[in-house]
Amino acid sequence: MEPEDEQSNSMMEEICSNGGEESARTRPIISGEQLDVEAYASLYQGRTKITRLMFIADHCDIASMQLEALRMAYDEIKKGENTQLFREVVKKIDGRLGPNYAMDEAWCDSVDRRAEQRKEKLENELNAYRTNLIKESIRMGYNDFGDFYYAHGALGDAFKSYVRTRDYCTTSKHIIHMCMSAILVSIEMGQFTHVTSYVSKAEQTPEALEPVTIAKLRCAAGLAHLEARKYKLAARKFLEVGPDLGNSYNESKVIDNVNFRNFLELVPEVRELINDFYSSRYASCLDYLGNLKANLLLDIHLHDHVETLYDQIRNKALIQYTHPFVSVDLHMMANAFKTSVAGIEKELEALITDNQIQARIDSHNKILYARHADQRNATFQRVLQTGSEFDQDVRAMLLRANLLKHEYNVRAARKL
Repeated sequence: MEPEDEQSNSMMEEICSNGGEESARTRPIISGEQLDVEAYASLYQGRTKITRLMFIADHCDIASMQLEALRMAYDEIKKGENTQLFREVVKKIDGRLGPNYAMDEAWCDSVDRRAEQRKEKLENELNAYRTNLIKESIRMGYNDFGDFYYAHGALGDAFKSYVRTRDYCTTSKHIIHMCMSAILVSIEMGQFTHVTSYVSKAEQTPEALEPVTIAKLRCAAGLAHLEARKYKLAARKFLEVGPDLGNSYNESKVIDNVNFRNFLELVPEVRELINDFYSSRYASCLDYLGNLKANLLLDIHLHDHVETLYDQIRNKALIQYTHPFVSVDLHMMANAFKTSVAGIEKELEALITDNQIQARIDSHNKILYARHADQRNATFQRVLQTGSEFDQDVRAMLLRANLLKHEYNVRAARKL
């Protein structure tokens, strides 16, 4: 059996490879230009790198990018032991990269034989530990099994093995390690309910949490909220990743925050579009978003949410534009958003119908009129309603008191 530190390295390196200060400093800029697949892939390692490359190959319409992603995925898989993923990549390549990237049956057979031998050895060791009832050794044995299954792509079995270590954890550090391993496998399986559960479990042992681990837990929680389409909660979690970040995302918490500004400096387009949004330069903001869209659609987590998020950002801009005014000229508004008057009118109709904008449209003169509530009248109505409810309550209490006074009440029958 390997020592504890060596035993945990294989899994924890996989977890650490997707974050941390060092990788953040070298993160390439996401721009409207064609995605640099090699620079993008260099941010990740192991299975995460492979799955992202295969995702790009599946969702990119540019043949050269597809082949580049598949070539890098092929080379990365050859460094590991996942023959299932290897066969999938070879099938996708379909001979387009030449004989050097064809099916390698000899390599697959060799890896599978070593896997069977390794599995048999792990089973024998674990059975011995169970017989001796050594909790720490049993825990490490299940961890080894989890690492083995993860390396070979059996994510379900890996998850079960990591979770089984829970009964043999003797320190807070062991619990954190179990939770982090379960979270990583759950994210790769797309089981985000498990992610939320194990994030909460890890946060229950704050004394063992290091700052880097806390940041990773918040990222994992943010991904779980994103998958559940709870975008506000996801944004809060992502903003909490840096130290001293607030839990709201107004101008002072995003642009003026010194810590989060470091993240924005890595992606100038995002920094500029946020500045444009808060400066009411909506056309420029939406142009930046349009330039980023193609690359964001290649992100494995954002892909399914890009359209929804873009629609919500545009709707928020429309609402924010109309909010300060009693009336708005639709021609000026259409010019501000670089669209047609008919298009802006249709968007505003949808927001009014959805009760997100309190207004009405003069279709003839192309003017939007805000419907501001009469606060004075609304206050009087609330006062009258409160008075009426108080009068009813008092009358009910007086009626009950008189009934009791004159003994018009039903007494419980005395038990014999």
